[in-house]
Amino acid sequence: MSNADRRHITIILDRSGSMQGVKADTEGGLRAFLAEQAANPGETFVSLYHFGSDYEAVYEFRPLADVPDYELHPRGMTRLLDAIGKTLTSMVTQFDAMPEGDVPGSVSVVILTDGEENDSKEWRSRRQIRHLIEGLQNKGWTFIFLGADQDAFAAARDVGIGADTTLSYSSHRTSETMTRAGRLVSRGGGGFTQDDRDATRH
Repeated sequence: MSNADRRHITIILDRSGSMQGVKADTEGGLRAFLAEQAANPGETFVSLYHFGSDYEAVYEFRPLADVPDYELHPRGMTRLLDAIGKTLTSMVTQFDAMPEGDVPGSVSVVILTDGEENDSKEWRSRRQIRHLIEGLQNKGWTFIFLGADQDAFAAARDVGIGADTTLSYSSHRTSETMTRAGRLVSRGGGGFTQDDRDATRH
C-alpha cells in the first residue's frame, strides 16, 4: 500500500527560446508555486525537469525543504511530447523500484509550456502520450496543464488532460498562473476556478 502521508509533485517546465521574455516571471512563479506547498501536512517531494531542444532532470525526488532555487536559461525548440514521455516513464520506473510503503499516496504532474510541440524525436504521437497519461490517471495521478498564448484546452485534450485542470493563460501572467497552480496542488483536488481563469487571462 502506498504512503498516504507522502506526496510527490513533478514539474515539466518549458525552457525553449521563446521563454526568454518571461524568464524572471517564471523563476518567481516557480518559487511561489513551491511556497504554496509549505503548509501542506505530511512529506512533500519535488522533481523538476526542463526541456527545449534537449531535456534534463534538474532534480528528482527532492524534499520540499531542500529544493534549490532555479535559474531559467531559455534556448532551443519545443520537444514537449518527448519531455512528457520521458518524465512519466522515468517516474514509473522510480516508483516501481521503491518499497511499497515509500511510494507517494498523492502524485501531481504540472506541465508548463508557452509553445506548441515542434521538435520531438522519440515520442511523436499524441496518442501514445494520451495512453500513458490516462493509465496513470487511472492510478490516481493528477495532471495539470498550463499553456501560454495558445489554445491550451485543445493541447491538453490531445494528451488526455481535462479542462478542469487546464489553464490557458497570458505569458504576461506567468507568475500568477504558477501561484494559482500551486494553490490547486496544495488543496489536493478539484479544478481551477473561474477566478483563477480570469486572473491569468490578460
